[in-house]
Amino acid sequence: MLALLLLLFALAYVFCLRGRKGQPGLKALQGWSYAHRGLHGPDRPENSLSAFRAALEAGYGIELDVHLLRDGGLAVIHDYKLERTTGAEGTVEELTASELENYRLEGTRETIPTLQQVLELFNGSAPLIVELKAHGNNYAALCQAACDALKEYPGVYCVESFDPRCVYWLKKHAPHIIRGQLAENFLKKKGGPVPWLLRFCLTCQLFNAVTRPDFVAYKFTDRKRLGNTLVRKLWGIQGVAWTLKNPSEHQRALAEGWIPIFEAYKP
Repeated sequence: MLALLLLLFALAYVFCLRGRKGQPGLKALQGWSYAHRGLHGPDRPENSLSAFRAALEAGYGIELDVHLLRDGGLAVIHDYKLERTTGAEGTVEELTASELENYRLEGTRETIPTLQQVLELFNGSAPLIVELKAHGNNYAALCQAACDALKEYPGVYCVESFDPRCVYWLKKHAPHIIRGQLAENFLKKKGGPVPWLLRFCLTCQLFNAVTRPDFVAYKFTDRKRLGNTLVRKLWGIQGVAWTLKNPSEHQRALAEGWIPIFEAYKP
């Protein structure tokens, strides 16, 4: 009886890991290397127009982070708190699009860009990996605003998020968009505001059963977890590796079939 229960549990777990296969647009994202938050460096802050322009000129795709503003606009910045990148207090969700130009990035003349500015810069020249950074319960409004902004974009893109609510929203309301679940081994992080059960489900990709992602973007150094291996090898779901820190990791990622997101070097 115990053996049967364990078998049923194992089968249920394997079933939960499946994603969506056969999304035709996914092939257009393959064969590129993606600069994490742009090709940033000295005088080119992360998630700045100068970092994105440098990535474009070097022939890379980009990964960027998107937050919802108070007026419904979209800001390209990683943290919801402004302090690390701008030195200011408060959160980006409290701002409007017109106020972004008042916040300098890392002491440079660069300011927080809008998603529309980034889309106009790339204009279909290279693929984009757009990460949605939900804050509180704004995931639905964030997803809708992002879909509206990307609707007329002439190039290749995909949308990903750590928040499975965002991925599920995309499945339900925008199934034509290539969607991805971001993940890592959250169980290594002790304590914090995220409950253990939620961290367990995110680490083991149990939400895949309802979100059905086209790809899973997994932290490369955590990639050898059983669930992640089953997702890629058993179900054949595309893996995206973040964030590669040197050419050696880059080559390993390519050899293992990952789409690479890199930082701090040029492939």
